[in-house]
Amino acid sequence: MAGAPKRRRPGSAPEDEQRRLGAGAATWHALEELAGDLGVSLDDLAAEAFADLLRKHRRPRSLREALRESARRYPANDCEPIEAPARS
Repeated sequence: MAGAPKRRRPGSAPEDEQRRLGAGAATWHALEELAGDLGVSLDDLAAEAFADLLRKHRRPRSLREALRESARRYPANDCEPIEAPARS
């Protein structure tokens, strides 16, 4: 059962999660069906969706990515050479 969907935590009703995410009943049903078809949990689907959203808006997902992006903001770290100003 390695690919079986994970069970919800006790006391975590689907209605509570639906309200917290702001998804309608039809959307919630479609997500549950997709999770079942793929053999993953809703948490896995949400994590993938949030990661894609962060990537789309060029936001770091981890400390390592944040440090890598902050190092790229300085011209000294750019790959393109900076041209020297022309002398007159």
